[in-house]
Amino acid sequence: MAQGYLHINILAVIITAIVTFGIGALWYSPLLFGKQWMAFNEVTAEKAAAMRKDSLRLYGTSFVCYLVMAAVFAVLLRITHIDRIVGGAKLGFMLWLGFVATVGLTGSLYSGRSFKAYALDAGYQLVFLVVMGVILMAWR
Repeated sequence: MAQGYLHINILAVIITAIVTFGIGALWYSPLLFGKQWMAFNEVTAEKAAAMRKDSLRLYGTSFVCYLVMAAVFAVLLRITHIDRIVGGAKLGFMLWLGFVATVGLTGSLYSGRSFKAYALDAGYQLVFLVVMGVILMAWR
């Protein structure tokens, strides 16, 4: 019976990861919150340039993480028997509230990050988790 739970739409998982990556590219761009993110995290132009030199590793790791998240999310949708798009969005919100927002906040507190930096990242995570739920349910 457990094997049935792991039968997920791989194309939906890949598309979901690509969309999540795209949302992040927009969210952290100068068009939206890139300048604020740099200010909240005290990232100088020099540090940003150094980060860009390592961008292939950073982006690659992020994309793999989004693939894993989307695959696990798809499994959760299957085992919870959610069958509507709005249910996928709600599960995305619940995952964010119960796990992502809480772990992110405690991590930020102990690492000395500002609440503004946490809130900016948490907003992105909320958006992409809700979108993940919608996409995965639409392609189910």
